[in-house]
Amino acid sequence: MSEMVGKLQGVDSVQVKVKGKVESVCQVKGCWVNLHDEQAGDMFVKFKDYGFFLPKDIAGREVVMEGYAFRETTSVEDLKHYAEDEGKSKEEIEAITQPKEELKFMASGVVLLPENKQ
Repeated sequence: MSEMVGKLQGVDSVQVKVKGKVESVCQVKGCWVNLHDEQAGDMFVKFKDYGFFLPKDIAGREVVMEGYAFRETTSVEDLKHYAEDEGKSKEEIEAITQPKEELKFMASGVVLLPENKQ
């Protein structure tokens, strides 16, 4: 993910394959995920044409995705909707009062990597 962020400098979007760790998943349908990288930060991922979903219990797992990355400002209304989908408390949802510029990704394909069982 950190390499991808570097490629976004000075351009609107970049077509890439990226590997990341799932931090959270839409608990309604699995229709979006948040990825986290120590260097790059967080990235909100949706799936092209709402064409596929991921399991709701994959937080902590790694994925490889193909698609395009871009930056976009997310409205307060959408942030509250996503927080609700994630199962956050009413207090957490009500605390959202400002739009947020985010790193986003529109995935055309995703591979869920096997769990590391030791």
